[in-house]
Amino acid sequence: MNSSGHPSNIKSSVAAISIFASAGMAAAKFAVGIAIGSLALISEALHSSIDLVATIITWAVVQVSDRPADQEHHYGHGKLESVSALGVIALLYVLAGGILVEAYSRLREGAPPPSISAVPFIVLLIDIAVNFWRARALHRAARATRSQALAADALHFASDVLGSLAVIAGLALAGLGFRWGDAAAAIAVAVMIALLGLRMARATVETLLDRAPEGALEKATAAIKAVPGVVGVERLRVRMVGPTHFIDAIATVPRTYPIDRVEQIKRKAQDAVSRALGDADLTFTAVPVARDNESLRERIMVIARNSGLAVHHVTVHDLGGKLTVSIDLEVDGEMELTAAHAIAHDLERSIREDFGEDVEVDTHIEPLEPELPHGTDAAPDRVETIRQALARFAADGAIHDIHNVRVRDTDAGEIVNFHCRAAPSMSVVKVHENVDEIERALRRAFPTIKRVISHAEPRRG
Repeated sequence: MNSSGHPSNIKSSVAAISIFASAGMAAAKFAVGIAIGSLALISEALHSSIDLVATIITWAVVQVSDRPADQEHHYGHGKLESVSALGVIALLYVLAGGILVEAYSRLREGAPPPSISAVPFIVLLIDIAVNFWRARALHRAARATRSQALAADALHFASDVLGSLAVIAGLALAGLGFRWGDAAAAIAVAVMIALLGLRMARATVETLLDRAPEGALEKATAAIKAVPGVVGVERLRVRMVGPTHFIDAIATVPRTYPIDRVEQIKRKAQDAVSRALGDADLTFTAVPVARDNESLRERIMVIARNSGLAVHHVTVHDLGGKLTVSIDLEVDGEMELTAAHAIAHDLERSIREDFGEDVEVDTHIEPLEPELPHGTDAAPDRVETIRQALARFAADGAIHDIHNVRVRDTDAGEIVNFHCRAAPSMSVVKVHENVDEIERALRRAFPTIKRVISHAEPRRG
């Protein structure tokens, strides 16, 4: 991406151009106003001077507001734009008050009308053209960068167009013999300045008070809810700091999800709100909840995981209204039975607290397999002996084509892996029963075998 298209470069260049345009037009209107004695034109020149000051402030502010967050400003420096806007608003109201006082004084004293010529009208028409162009450019830049300071600057120049039209009307009335025309135009300029300040003040104060941008709450909530894995959104808060939406969300996720999947949901939620709102920074708090379709086995796995225990082979049976639970619990193989039994007892108690005291729980305690057990490939003749035995045990059953046999020697005993085939239409239950029978037969024939892992495949057509 071209660096010239970066938001900070856009804001800086537009603000810099506005400084030179404001200075030139303010000087021209002030000089002509003094020359012809027009309060309206002088007022409009002073208004442009305020705009010049505002533009300089804006240019300086955007150099700082685009800086990233640091150790002292955790939400960045965007609020500086709102503070600078308050300063500009104060200047506008001071100017509006001064113009009103002077206009009232001239009306009361019957001050002479200004000298009318083509020069002030030419200056004002040029001013209208310049301000119209600047207002459009600043408005586009403000929308593109979400800059409150540039938006305030755009409103200034839009009001200058109306102010210049009012001055033209006042000078025209004065030229037609209405002595009060110039003072009336000055009052109109003051009123427009005051209304502009009121509009700016409302937007700026709402930002400083962390009022949620209109529609942002609904868009962010909908975006997060649409992320797969999010059960619901319990609370969501949005605040603006400069152009950035800072969002705090508390969302519910299934308690059966592992941590890495929850982290994936968080990343997807950040992407979703960025697409919905543009510049967004999401703080996502995941609250685990039980889903309505959570199975009994999943509930037991959650209980064990919350206790930091490794379990497998969890089975649950319903015996006429009474639940029976069987669990294989893995503990350190060097642990004493007293300590292991205490862990199993605590797990069983946690399950009863969740399911009811009448649930029957049996825990089979077994040594935890080492994370990376040492092993070596068995000799080829040993592999061939076991392969022949497997083929013999499967000869008269539904399982056939024993292949890809591997045998490894480990400290705990031999580990056997093999692949086999069965009819494509056979159910998983039937396949498991037949394979399990072969595995038992193999372990009876070879007591040194610690574990057998089989992989069943559908028979080839």
